[in-house]
Amino acid sequence: MTLDYIKEKAKQIDEKLEQVIDQLAGVPVLLRESMKYSLLAGGKRIRPVLVLATVEALNGDTEKAFPFACAIEMIHTYSLIHDDLPSMDNDDYRRGKLTNHKKFSEGTAILAGDALLTEAFGLIAKGAKETQLSAAIALTMIEEGARFAGARGMIAGQVYDLQSENQKISLSELENIHRLKTGDLMVYAIRMGAYIAGANQSTLQGLTEFGYGLGLAFQIQDDILDVIGDQSKLGKPVGSDQENHKSTYPVLLGLEEAKQKLSLCIKEAKEKIIGFPELKPQRLLEIADYLILRDR
Repeated sequence: MTLDYIKEKAKQIDEKLEQVIDQLAGVPVLLRESMKYSLLAGGKRIRPVLVLATVEALNGDTEKAFPFACAIEMIHTYSLIHDDLPSMDNDDYRRGKLTNHKKFSEGTAILAGDALLTEAFGLIAKGAKETQLSAAIALTMIEEGARFAGARGMIAGQVYDLQSENQKISLSELENIHRLKTGDLMVYAIRMGAYIAGANQSTLQGLTEFGYGLGLAFQIQDDILDVIGDQSKLGKPVGSDQENHKSTYPVLLGLEEAKQKLSLCIKEAKEKIIGFPELKPQRLLEIADYLILRDR
């Protein structure tokens, strides 16, 4: 069962994440508490699971992949902490708990996000040394982390998302926002797994295209759940996109057509990783199917 696999890997990732933060020396108590509060608040752990599942698909050693899986979740958590701030989405709840700035303070939340992002890159470098990845691969992973999570990737998507509030945007503009804001970090997770396991260039390209399809599907389902989701399962209020006057797939296409777009997106994504001799994609395909069925 895919859900069982995700839950099992998420539990392992949570244990590793706690160890990573606990082993950081010299961190102020308040800052450590704030970092752990958001990092260990639960969640699907889709991005770090994708790192592990990609390594598995390439017959690599998943134990060596955990530092990199933890790093991607630290980057993701930093982005959520900052997304929730009053100057951004101004959310009070995340994963069923008070958002970081509500639990601590706005200043502490900002610094906790900054710390998670910075330490994530240190963890990638440390993991590369401990697993004896080549210097070229290690530097590529760090370089791509800055690209996919930074001003040309996830952060660019967040800027475009802010600019689109109260604006009427086209479907292609919305897709570009999602490609950057959500897709780039998923692609980075998959590419890290591919680098760890030594994928060749053609397989890496197929996995990259799969990742972008997966990221778009994930965001379309998020848009749908904001309309019809169960608040108790989502851990945050539904209807926030409409309240914030955001363009979403249900807004631009209607709910039923958005659902059709989601199914097509998953189908096309899955086709991108079929037929590569070195890749056993079954687990990745199952994760793609899970994204359609998820309710949180």
